[in-house]
Amino acid sequence: MGSSFLFSTRGTPKAESGRVLRLVLQLTKGIIRDSKARRNLMFYIMIAALVMLSCGVAFLSDQWGREHPFLYIGYWIVCAWITIAAMLLAVFDILLIRAADRIRRRQLEREILGKTDEPE
Repeated sequence: MGSSFLFSTRGTPKAESGRVLRLVLQLTKGIIRDSKARRNLMFYIMIAALVMLSCGVAFLSDQWGREHPFLYIGYWIVCAWITIAAMLLAVFDILLIRAADRIRRRQLEREILGKTDEPE
């Protein structure tokens, strides 16, 4: 237990950050590829942004902003970042829907017109 425990790379911060990064990348790929998961994520992100916006308007006063300017500005930056993330996911979803529609339309044209890809 002595020397193998001391020289193990299993618990080092670098090894842990590598595992976390791989996990984040796999989750991101899964969310991007699955439309239902992506739309659920957009919904929850927008709910979080709306809750942050309403709480910020209701509870954060100008006086608090003057006393804690970095926290005040940081709060609104996080709120804006969450909103922009949801908007980018929505734009990505629209682009994927349009691309799928374009592919289906071309397939339908080929079926109806009896086109082939080979030149005559």
